[in-house]
Amino acid sequence: MNTPFALHTQETAPVASQSLLQSAKANYGFVPNLFAGMAESPQLLEAYLATSAVFNQTELNDTEKQVVMMTVNRLNDCTYCMAAHSMVSTMSGVAPDVLQALRAGTPIADTKLEALRLFTVRMVESRGWPSEQDLHDLYAAGYGRRTAMDVVLGIGLKLMSNYAAAMADTPLDTVFAPHAWSATPHR
Repeated sequence: MNTPFALHTQETAPVASQSLLQSAKANYGFVPNLFAGMAESPQLLEAYLATSAVFNQTELNDTEKQVVMMTVNRLNDCTYCMAAHSMVSTMSGVAPDVLQALRAGTPIADTKLEALRLFTVRMVESRGWPSEQDLHDLYAAGYGRRTAMDVVLGIGLKLMSNYAAAMADTPLDTVFAPHAWSATPHR
């Protein structure tokens, strides 16, 4: 990249991002590099944080949320987000075999979670045009139309972080380093 993006601190960030970074530090104990880079656009950072809060209010449980987010992260080869969400998944009790499958892009043994993963893949790959069979398979697994729409929300959330992290070449925070992930061909 010709002109590197800054990793802002509270002092160097645009004024409208400073309070958002302060809140992030209060919530996480540090400012994740993703947020420090997003701070270049206060509106992006605010939208990402707000969308994250809204996605957390869906009826999806913690594991299901991670299935959606990790699937999108993997499809977009976001090494930063894969590492960060691997740590979050571990902390929120995602079963190790589910996390391993998400990181590898392989089927999840739990058939309901696998249906959610496959629907997320189809939504990303079809750019929002799932087939009737894709929807049928999601519904047959025990999910409904609300879940289908919540997947759209999760994809939107991760597009913001995946694209921002890639464009800014966001370095991995030390805290996420034990969960580092390398992109491998998956298409």
